[in-house]
Amino acid sequence: MSVRTTAEVIDRFNRAFTDREAGLLADLIAEDCVMESVQPAPRGERVSGREACTEWWTALVDDLTAQFTPQEVIVSGDRATIVWTYRFGDGPGQWVQGVNVMRVTDGRIVEALGFSKTAGEVPLAAESDDA
Repeated sequence: MSVRTTAEVIDRFNRAFTDREAGLLADLIAEDCVMESVQPAPRGERVSGREACTEWWTALVDDLTAQFTPQEVIVSGDRATIVWTYRFGDGPGQWVQGVNVMRVTDGRIVEALGFSKTAGEVPLAAESDDA
């Protein structure tokens, strides 16, 4: 059996979310995978291991109130960057934009670090100088 490329792994990972097919995650996640979600700030939830990561992502895939949409995927060697939007409700402000930084080894995801635009107000550097 040939090993999937990083691009193939990330394409299948994204399709699991866009097609709402959690079964596509099977055999994509390494035993020692580490995932950091975008929340809670500032570091996000850390999830370790194939079973825990698969359960976390499956819950997201199965959440019918949410919609994950990849905007751009950049692959370089064993690394991939996924720029995405995530809609968590029907309201005009119920979405967030973010990025996942992924690493693939031997055809499986070993690292997935999520980052997003911050919900709520965060003072900009220029604003904090005025205080």
